[in-house]
Amino acid sequence: MLFTEALPRNCTFTETDWNVLAQFWYPVAFSRDIVDQPYAARLLDERLVLFRLSDGSVTAARDLCLHRGVPLSLGWVENDQLICRYHGVRYNPEGQCVCIPAEPNAAIPSRLKLRTYPTIERYGLVWVRLIDSEDVHFPDFGEWDDPEYIQVLPDFVDIDAASGRQIEGFLDVSHFAFIHTDSFGERQNPEVPDYPVEVLPHGFRADYVSPVSNYPHRMKHLNPPGFLWRRLFEVWLPFTAKLSVTFPDGQLHILNTACPVSARKTRLFVPICRNFDKDAPLQDTLDFNHQVFAEDKAIVQEQYPEDLPLRLQDEVHIAGDKSSITYRKMLGALGLGRSFTA
Repeated sequence: MLFTEALPRNCTFTETDWNVLAQFWYPVAFSRDIVDQPYAARLLDERLVLFRLSDGSVTAARDLCLHRGVPLSLGWVENDQLICRYHGVRYNPEGQCVCIPAEPNAAIPSRLKLRTYPTIERYGLVWVRLIDSEDVHFPDFGEWDDPEYIQVLPDFVDIDAASGRQIEGFLDVSHFAFIHTDSFGERQNPEVPDYPVEVLPHGFRADYVSPVSNYPHRMKHLNPPGFLWRRLFEVWLPFTAKLSVTFPDGQLHILNTACPVSARKTRLFVPICRNFDKDAPLQDTLDFNHQVFAEDKAIVQEQYPEDLPLRLQDEVHIAGDKSSITYRKMLGALGLGRSFTA
């Protein structure tokens, strides 16, 4: 079912693509950053303001005072009310104006009400969607709340590229030997064994087993002889993918979840958890994660066409591209344009 909503100002998406994408949940901020001041974010070209209430919940609204067009993120929060810096106009958590200081006794126009959006806090992130829909699935990263795991929350990564390109790159297993040679890739081991892909209601799952170690090069000596590494990818359309890596002594889980700031700008959030090496310095994990994603970012930002081609004949595919072929087909089935936003 296609829901429709007025497009944001200077929208970089086609109208059809925006209305499809706006139905899904996306992370827009870390929970730790939503405290006692308004927080500005951007999703699908929509400018958002987030603020935390006294009960701990988070409200998200369009970042625009309807009186004279000032971003409400420049203001402040007082008694669970969002206050505009320009004229002190106050809005309650439902977005309704409750006070105009310049005319305290005047009737408040009913249309002086902000557009608000549903929010969810999970995995250390605040998630927002711009159009309500009952047909979408929220990404499952249950290990994050498992007491047997430690949680690591790296800084977000800003990428000058389409979110679809970034997600497809995360799913790609044939680039390890060439893009990640400084981190964990093995140039002498480029072959991609066949792997199954299972279609699911929310996306798909790809189960990839190979001898390529996930240890950084400085730790490759820890790899047991003959050990096969299992990398299980699971996708929640349109822009979230979970990677579960089986290590010799436990499990590592990475949630690669992209916020499409605009058609060709992505803010990537990457919650990580593991149930081994719990006493190891977390900074080592943060540094390794930063290195790997910096290697990916450098190549994804150079890809063109900048938008992910959903018409399969526009690029040439190999057997190892099974995940990305499935991904492109499923994005197309959502109703996105064949070249996915120009």
